Amino acid sequence: MFHTDAPQALAHVQQLYREQIDHLRAAMQRFVAGETPAAPVHAYYPFVRIKTTTVAHADTKLTYGFVEGPGTYEATLTRPDLFASYFGEQLRLLILHHQVAIEVGLSDKPIPIHFSFADNDHIEGSLSPERRMLMRDVFDLPDLESMDDGIANGTWRPHPGEALPLSLFTAPRVDYSLHRLRHYTGTAPEWFQNFVLFTNYQFYIDEFIRLGHAEMANEDSDYIAFVEPGNVITRRKGLPAEAVDELGTAPPRLPQMPGYHLVRADKSGITMVNIGVGPANAKTITDHIAVLRPHAWMMLGHCAGLRNSQQLGDYVLAHAYVREDHVLDEELPLWVPIPALAEIQVALQQAVADITQMERPDLKRIMRTGTVASTDNRNWELLPDNLPQRRFSQSRAVALDMESATIAANGFRFRVPYGTLLCVSDKPLHGEIKLPGMANHFYRERVDQHLRIGMRAVEILREGGSDRLHSRKLRSFDEVAFQ
Repeated sequence: MFHTDAPQALAHVQQLYREQIDHLRAAMQRFVAGETPAAPVHAYYPFVRIKTTTVAHADTKLTYGFVEGPGTYEATLTRPDLFASYFGEQLRLLILHHQVAIEVGLSDKPIPIHFSFADNDHIEGSLSPERRMLMRDVFDLPDLESMDDGIANGTWRPHPGEALPLSLFTAPRVDYSLHRLRHYTGTAPEWFQNFVLFTNYQFYIDEFIRLGHAEMANEDSDYIAFVEPGNVITRRKGLPAEAVDELGTAPPRLPQMPGYHLVRADKSGITMVNIGVGPANAKTITDHIAVLRPHAWMMLGHCAGLRNSQQLGDYVLAHAYVREDHVLDEELPLWVPIPALAEIQVALQQAVADITQMERPDLKRIMRTGTVASTDNRNWELLPDNLPQRRFSQSRAVALDMESATIAANGFRFRVPYGTLLCVSDKPLHGEIKLPGMANHFYRERVDQHLRIGMRAVEILREGGSDRLHSRKLRSFDEVAFQ
C-alpha cells in the first residue's frame, strides 16, 4: 500500500508489526501449553520503500531525510511503538524532499521468536529441554547474516536488482541490540534518552544518582522521571505513578554496564552509563546504543596527563584521537581520521566556563585542548624501551585513557555526534601516581564539577537544536536517508 501522508504510513507499519507480533506470541503461548503446530510458524518485519527517478535537490540544511539519487530504497522496521517519533520524522522528510509515495508492506525477513517477547515475558522458561530443542523446528531463530554492520561500515554492496538501504540498520540488527541493552544496562530501551554520557568510574554514577533524585524532588524540574537498573522508576514530585512503575525491581547485583536515565517527556533527557574500564566495553555498549539513534554521546572520565605542565584535576578537551585500542580496527581502518565536531567542542568548552565561572584566560589554565590517546594495555608504562611514550610524544598526545577513542570512533562509524572531556587523575610519566588517600580526596573534589559540566553541555546542545548536531563530517558519499 502507498501513502503520501507520513502519519498514515507510520500507522500502517504499526498495524502490520502488531499483527505479526501478536501472531507469534499466540503461537508461542500454545507451544508452551504443549501444542505442536503442524507447520512452522512465521512472521515478518514490515518494510518501507520509495522509488525515485530524479536526483534530489532538497532545499535543506539537514544531512539526512533524502536519498542521493534515482533508484529504489527500502528498510525493514521493528518496534514502531518505540521508534514512532523517529520513524515518523524520517518518513515525513522523504515525502517532503522527493514528493513520492511511501510503500508499506511485509518483507521477506522473518521475525525471530526471541524478539517477539515483551520485556516482562518469560514464558519460554517453563519449557523442557526437549521442547526448547523443538522450538528450532517450529519458529525462526536469529540469523546473524542479517545483522551485520556492512551498511554502517561502508562495505555493503547490493546484489543485482536489490534495493538500496534507507537505514544503517536492518530490523533484526536493531532487535538484537535492544535485547543486548537490557542485558548490559539492566534497563529497558524505552528509557534511553537522546543524549548519552559515558563514564569509566562509579563515582560519577553515584553523583548522577544524587542529582537525579534531587531533580525528582523539584516540582519545577523539566525532568519527569529518574530510572535506575531493574527499571526502578522515581517520578518527579507531583506526578502520579504509572502502571509500569510496579514492574521495576532493584537487581540483586548490578549489571555489567549499569544505565541510569534522567527522563524528559520528549526523550531529550540524559542517559548515563558506567562502561567500566577498557575499550571492549566501550565498543560493546556503543554498538548497541547506536540503534537508538541518539543525538549525541560524550565521554566523561579520568585520564593520565602526559604533560608536565598539567595539574591533577585539569580538564582535557579532545580534538583528536590516537587509536591504540584495536577493538575497531576491522570495522574502521586506522587510516580513517576521527574529526572533532565543532558543535560538541563549543558546548563542552562553554559548559566548563559556565560551571567553573572562569573567563577565557583563567580557563586555559585548567583546560587543555589536545590529542587523547586510547590504549588497550592498562599497564603501558611497564613496556620496555619506552616505546609507547615515544609514540604518544610523536602524536602530540596530552592525555591517555582506555575508552575515549573507541567511543569517538564508533560515533563516527555510526553517525552519532561525539565528544570527550576528561579529567587528569594521575601523571605516571612524571611520578604522580594515584595513591588511595589522594585518589579518594581527588575524586570527591572533582567528580561533582565534572559531571555538572557534562550535564550543562547537554543543556547547551539541546537549546541549540538537535538538527545542528548531525554533522556532514559523519556522512559518506552514498549515505542512507534515515538520520
